[in-house]
Amino acid sequence: MAVKAYRPLTPSTRYITIANYDDITKTKPEKSLVFTRKKTGGRNCYGRVTSRGIGRGNKQKIRNVDFKRNKHGIEATVIAIEYDPRRTARLALLEYTDGEKRYIICPVGLQVGTKLMSGSNVAPELGNNLSLKAVPVGLPIHNIELVPGGGGQMVRTAGAAATLMSRDEGYAQIRLPSGEIRKINENCHATIGQVGNTEHENVVLGKAGRSRHRGHPALEPRGGEEPGGPSDGRRGGQDFRRRPSGDALGCDHEGLQDPQQEKTFEPVHPGAARWPADETQVIILWDARLKKARSLKRI
Repeated sequence: MAVKAYRPLTPSTRYITIANYDDITKTKPEKSLVFTRKKTGGRNCYGRVTSRGIGRGNKQKIRNVDFKRNKHGIEATVIAIEYDPRRTARLALLEYTDGEKRYIICPVGLQVGTKLMSGSNVAPELGNNLSLKAVPVGLPIHNIELVPGGGGQMVRTAGAAATLMSRDEGYAQIRLPSGEIRKINENCHATIGQVGNTEHENVVLGKAGRSRHRGHPALEPRGGEEPGGPSDGRRGGQDFRRRPSGDALGCDHEGLQDPQQEKTFEPVHPGAARWPADETQVIILWDARLKKARSLKRI
């Protein structure tokens, strides 16, 4: 896949780059493998906004991707390469010999018409899914399970690939794309190859509108450094040009910096500790650890 750039005829086209969808062979998804993605718009069951910044965006359908590859010993044929709006990688549509169709993550180099298999004793070829104890050392893999039979959970994004380093005492050492080396049960399954759509990292949105079309909130924080009005949380309505006023007792509810700080009692008013001791007084003290006020009677 290549990335298309444009002449800077407008401010947005100066930086914008768009993916070239030449690898897509089918535009509409398989109807039996998709379902509607419901959106809330940040509203609860009463229609009130409970989460700001959620909404907009084009309608999307969720593709039911097969991460388990549990049809062992049954041959499948790649019949299409499709686009998925909810992930960076491409999807490959498989049709098994028994007539069932499933989606899988498309690796680099997978073509329409390729025959794929899954199981513990299949050949370590591109797109095949097999256990880690059968994968040759040094081979790139993706869609790796963490629990045997639980389905692939790691290395599923576009262009990602892990490497099998070694095997010892029932565990395989896998070097992840981040550089981390993890020990995984060798009975876990993984798919051979690198995840496709490797040029996705070079795609630049170029303008705020493309982010809004995806359903993402605004890129700019609301009101600059202001945290909103008085009704927007405990820090709302503040003016950072002066010291925060705090609550009715003059205490800031931001919390302690050190959770292990010892219990301390501080008078709310500086003159409270200097009241004469020969009169009956009620002193309100603030417990900084328990975060509540206490009243002590002095005689």
